[in-house]
Amino acid sequence: MPMEKTFDPAAIEAKWSHEWESRGLYRPARPDAQPFTIVNPPPNVTGALHIGHALDNTLQDVLVRYERLRGKDALWVVGMDHAGIATQMVVERQMEARQDKRTNYSREDFVEKVWQWKAESGGQITGQLRRLGCSMDWSREQFTMDPHFTRAVVKVFVDLHKKGLIYRDKRLVNWDPKLKTAISDLEVETVEVKGGFWHFKYPLADGVTLDDGRNYIEVATTRPETMLADMAVAVHPDDARYKSVIGKDILQPITGRRFKIVADEHADPELGSGAVKITPGHDFNDFEVGKRAGFKPAEMLNMFDGDANVIQTADGLIPDEYLGLHRFKRDGVDGARELVVARMKGAGFLIPHVDKDGNEHDAEPRTIQTPFGDRGGVVIEPWLTDQWYVDAETLAQPPMQAVRDGRINIVPKTWEKTFFNWMENIQPWCVSRQLWWGHQIPAWYGPELGNPTNFIPFVASTEDEARKIAAEYYGCSIDEIDIRENRSAWDSRITESGTIPYCLVRDPDVLDTWFSSALWPFATLGWPENTELLKRHYPNDVLISGFDILFFWDARMAMQGMEFMGDVPWKTLYLHGLVRAPDGAKMSKSKGNVVDPLGLIDQYGADALRFFMAAMESQGRDIKMDDARLAGYRNFATKLWNAARFCEANGISASTSFEAPAAMLPVNRWIIGEVAATVAAMESAFAAYRFDEAANAIYSFAWDRFCDWYLELIKPVSSEVERGAIDGETKAVAGWVLDQILVMLHPFMPFITEELWTGLGDRADYPLITAKWPEPFPKQIIEPSLVVNENKFFAPAIDQQAAEDVNWLIKLVSELRTAKAELGLPPGARLTAHFPASLKGRTDKLSAQLDRLARLEAISFDPAPAGASAQLVVEGETITVPLEGVIDIAAERERLTKALAAATKERDSLAGRLNNPSFVERAKPEAVDKARADHAAKEAEADRLTAALARLG
Repeated sequence: MPMEKTFDPAAIEAKWSHEWESRGLYRPARPDAQPFTIVNPPPNVTGALHIGHALDNTLQDVLVRYERLRGKDALWVVGMDHAGIATQMVVERQMEARQDKRTNYSREDFVEKVWQWKAESGGQITGQLRRLGCSMDWSREQFTMDPHFTRAVVKVFVDLHKKGLIYRDKRLVNWDPKLKTAISDLEVETVEVKGGFWHFKYPLADGVTLDDGRNYIEVATTRPETMLADMAVAVHPDDARYKSVIGKDILQPITGRRFKIVADEHADPELGSGAVKITPGHDFNDFEVGKRAGFKPAEMLNMFDGDANVIQTADGLIPDEYLGLHRFKRDGVDGARELVVARMKGAGFLIPHVDKDGNEHDAEPRTIQTPFGDRGGVVIEPWLTDQWYVDAETLAQPPMQAVRDGRINIVPKTWEKTFFNWMENIQPWCVSRQLWWGHQIPAWYGPELGNPTNFIPFVASTEDEARKIAAEYYGCSIDEIDIRENRSAWDSRITESGTIPYCLVRDPDVLDTWFSSALWPFATLGWPENTELLKRHYPNDVLISGFDILFFWDARMAMQGMEFMGDVPWKTLYLHGLVRAPDGAKMSKSKGNVVDPLGLIDQYGADALRFFMAAMESQGRDIKMDDARLAGYRNFATKLWNAARFCEANGISASTSFEAPAAMLPVNRWIIGEVAATVAAMESAFAAYRFDEAANAIYSFAWDRFCDWYLELIKPVSSEVERGAIDGETKAVAGWVLDQILVMLHPFMPFITEELWTGLGDRADYPLITAKWPEPFPKQIIEPSLVVNENKFFAPAIDQQAAEDVNWLIKLVSELRTAKAELGLPPGARLTAHFPASLKGRTDKLSAQLDRLARLEAISFDPAPAGASAQLVVEGETITVPLEGVIDIAAERERLTKALAAATKERDSLAGRLNNPSFVERAKPEAVDKARADHAAKEAEADRLTAALARLG
């Protein structure tokens, strides 16, 4: 059936996505082939496809389709993350809309509601990934809460605990008072907030004074409320102003708490007064200062509950009027911050800020970088609490060594420095979250012998194992170990009977989702069972990831993979940049510059979006969205469609040869050589993970060499008298070349290439997705000097003379067309050209193409007549085209001179603006960019007009 006249992406995308998946073509059976494995970073079950997903998954699919074409057993693991916080929030919001809430249910009933939500509404992103063309192994779709994955998570936790690599500790965490859970750094957004900087007097105790006679130290803070839990004041050990009082006491005005002045390099003598109030229980920097000052975490004071309301500290020194207040003003009601400032001011301990007009204010206005929870939407509180931690420092050692010795190759290499800097300074990893949805921590608490008010954990894979371990600890039988839902239930059990005092309570917390997803490269393959899939596909070959999760996910996968599998999780870690708005700004909903990839697919087609992502992915650089480029790649697909229609109309169909057909005509031998060169360029680019270079290689060949030149060179002669036909050799070569284009382009543009592959020939049993990557020539005739990598040779069996002849022809025709355009001549104008005698053999050989493409009335080897002429220099030889009688030389020279003067004036004016520092520094960036673009355009126009004048002689 003839091809449709118009290329319609929407019509073919759904068809082929269903066809590939239903026929199992994403994972064809290749048990004897070399495996190639990549795991998809699991999107949240609540997630929708965003532009970052589009980039990340496009790059992965390009690699998977490429390796599948190369005959490998390509496995692309797909699945979703249970997304503890995000999913629980979605379900709780739905409950709130029905005037319901989580705490109306038992934990088990609420979790069941989450599973119901997942079945009904979760996972919409999987359908969106299919729209993008992702050729994942959907038959083995994974989920981090699936039973087999949960077994793996529990085993990892228990085994790490046995090795002392997971432990319970009291440390500061990012606490979200809205969600009432600890969150990771990745879930914290820093927002600029208008706030204040307050200065206070902290009186020295016992009559001590500074060398200047003052009886107080000045401290400044953006969080006055935290002084209720202050435990020290820090000064720099070399700060001469305070050396005499190091070790002396401060008497905190509100609480009356006495604490020391400590020497610590955290205090910067150049900032403010050089003295810093230290609240180790509510500030990450202060926590470290507190530890250096000798405070144990258990001794550090906590002044907030989980809602960030003031509670009494362990020393009982916070006045009653503060208890129960929120940390700062909320819903129009003053909080602890406002009361602290008022009381310090009333007692004369507030140092007012004096503005430039001499007016006094309680605080100096400041714009403060403030941490917010990205989901809870409230200010994060550093909170001292008991959590579970992973000894990340120990686990980080093997991955660092693997990067050093090359077992893990980070691409681009520039990220290695960042990787090592973070890993070498890594902190304990908090893995517990105060949620109901997730992997519940496999720990049960029971009373410590000799200290029954203190609960100690028993870590085990199952409840029965925990009871067995506890029975051994207590020296009783397993039957005597009772399980209670919570601590209050345990207390009631004691009052019921004193005969069985051994009750265990399950830890209510769940594990951080990053903990479970760190097992993704091996748990998705069946671990802890030693499955055939695991043995065949671990280590994975490559991980493609955004640089922003290098530490949260990538590094932790390396830690867990090397700890439990004894080998790296992947051989290459490829880190790509961000997709930014057209002006280079980071995309965010608040800025209103977020781009919906599904909308782009609707507008331009999935193939165009994919090609844009790959062509713009240059190592180490972010990508700027560009609608013009997207439209250009849509046009590229249309051009390829029209080229295929031309071939169909002229009897050119699917090739029957995998290797290049025999060819005698120079144009055919030239295009076969161009195919070989493109294959070589693409394989070299893929080996170096240069997606942009691979995409641009096939783009340049398909558009420029094949569509623009080869098809023009082989077009049959058409006139009123006769219509020529394309010869059999050329049909065979053209069909073969088009097939190679479809194969090489398929990783980037899978939909249109599969449609054309099928439309050009009857090969339903040989779909493009599982076809073979091009090898234009038999390997035995390939020169060893052209090795691209250790596994592959490339075809140099190129007719050099044919390549030189056709490339010369292309340059000549291009020069002649440019000259006509510059001189205002119509493209079809037929001219006479005088060639050097040395080119007679070449012009005789290419006479038909010269006549048709160059539109030459006559070819002469006589000297050109005197007078105005256009001089075309091609590969060092000058071809002269007389212009006398063709154009009005004087009028054309006048027109060009005026146009050149105007272009030069505009160019120089723009250059003056760009050379003015005031304009470049003060103008909006987009205005500067536009001026630069306009200058480049006018400069190019001036150069073109100058060349045109030169042609007139």
